[in-house]
Amino acid sequence: MKILVINAGSSSLKFQLIDMDTKKVLAKGNCERIGDESSFMSYKTAKVNEKFDKYMTTHAAAISFVIEKLIDKQVGVIDSIGEIDAFGHRVVNVGEKYFDSCIVTKEVLEDFKRNVDFSPLHVPGAIAGMDACMSVAENIPNVAVFDIGFHKTLPAYAYRYAIPKEDYTELKIRRYGAHGTSHYFVANECAKAMGKDIKDLKIVTCHLGSGASVTAVKNGESIDTSMGFTPLEGLIMGTRCGDIDPSVVEFLCNKRNMTVSQVINRFNKQSGLLGIGKYNDMRDILAHLDDHDVKLSLDMFNYRVKKYIGAYSAAMGGLDAIVFTAGIGEYTPEVREGATEGLEFLGVKVDHDLNWNCPRGEIVEISAKDSKVKVYVIPTNEEYVIAQETQKLVK
Repeated sequence: MKILVINAGSSSLKFQLIDMDTKKVLAKGNCERIGDESSFMSYKTAKVNEKFDKYMTTHAAAISFVIEKLIDKQVGVIDSIGEIDAFGHRVVNVGEKYFDSCIVTKEVLEDFKRNVDFSPLHVPGAIAGMDACMSVAENIPNVAVFDIGFHKTLPAYAYRYAIPKEDYTELKIRRYGAHGTSHYFVANECAKAMGKDIKDLKIVTCHLGSGASVTAVKNGESIDTSMGFTPLEGLIMGTRCGDIDPSVVEFLCNKRNMTVSQVINRFNKQSGLLGIGKYNDMRDILAHLDDHDVKLSLDMFNYRVKKYIGAYSAAMGGLDAIVFTAGIGEYTPEVREGATEGLEFLGVKVDHDLNWNCPRGEIVEISAKDSKVKVYVIPTNEEYVIAQETQKLVK
């Protein structure tokens, strides 16, 4: 079975064609700047790594171009569109009704459109991607896999906010979390690496990228996670502020004559690492640590990760392993060291040399031999989880 996994943004569309029988990625790429005359596609297979300039006016045009290249006699990997058995789509959050993956019908898609408010930065792109697939290839099934899915098991005392009950019962304001497919994947890979049943483990998974979150995985289930009603809550991120006193919203509205929407936009796009120290890319931050504000942004980022690791260890009543994944988690020893330094009282001890000489793209244990808690760097694979979920539903 071949699954085309789609991760669509407002003006981009990432894709991977995965052969589920061999577990191999046949082709992958990214359509960028959709709707702009400068739009292009990056495209990679085992034999090809190219960039194609193409004016893709809409997501439907982007999907058509992706399929065109996949079946192209020169660079393609399949003979016809009929070899694609299903489309699997990443959807962040469309409300409490949708934790479990589902087949997308026109009626379901209309329901998604009514619930865009739960993730206004991410869901419109996902809807455009699903709409595009349904219009370009109407006979191929579409499956929505939700970022919040793994967090379905959060207990009420973890997902409820201390606001009037009717705000939850009527408006469904609660903690939803995100990055669920990533946390699920690396937690299970961690259990395999330890040679233990995940149902016997307490793991803190740290998905650290431009968007970042930490999850407490106890006995194989998510019991708490740092992102909340939206992906704005929790850790400091590339451009997101993370945890902040809600009263700051009113204060900024009054002092800077801003609307609530303008403040939230400021928190989402102008804050975080960027707001503290000029850069939102960790590579730029590490290259400018002589700047006080830039160094502060790194220290604040590491501190927030450490604080969540400690909190979730307490929430689970112990800790067996910590996992670092995603762009920053996998490639930045400074963060892994900074986020675990001082956690020796929990039994956490990182081997400095292993941490700083960690090969990329591999599962690596970086904890010291005498560390009671295992510490791993594990590459995530959200696309494969989406493909697995899609396969289950269309078989």
